Amino acid sequence: QLVESGGGLVQAGGSLRLSCAASGAIFSGATFSLYRMNWYRQAPGKQREFVATITPGGRTNYADSVKGRFTISRDNTKNTLYLQMNSLSPEDTAVYYCTTLESWGQGTQVTVSS
Repeated sequence: QLVESGGGLVQAGGSLRLSCAASGAIFSGATFSLYRMNWYRQAPGKQREFVATITPGGRTNYADSVKGRFTISRDNTKNTLYLQMNSLSPEDTAVYYCTTLESWGQGTQVTVSS
């Protein structure tokens, strides 16, 4: 199970930190550390899109639209994935999902006002 939190309403230029807690049998023990973890987002009326990924070894990759503003990280001791979002713009408004691409969280809403 993946459960996102940390979304909310923020003004343009502001910051938010999303968290994703992984639990359940498939993430038990040290297995969370073995998964590539991802953030995706879906804006109203648009398709779901890739935001960021982090490998088990900690290598990261980002969509061009968020590069330099967002930082993905993980704490394997807490089975938790993070997304630090800075310099937010209204274009970042979306539901943000944590995913292994096989399992998906329910999403957390991020709304950026201008």
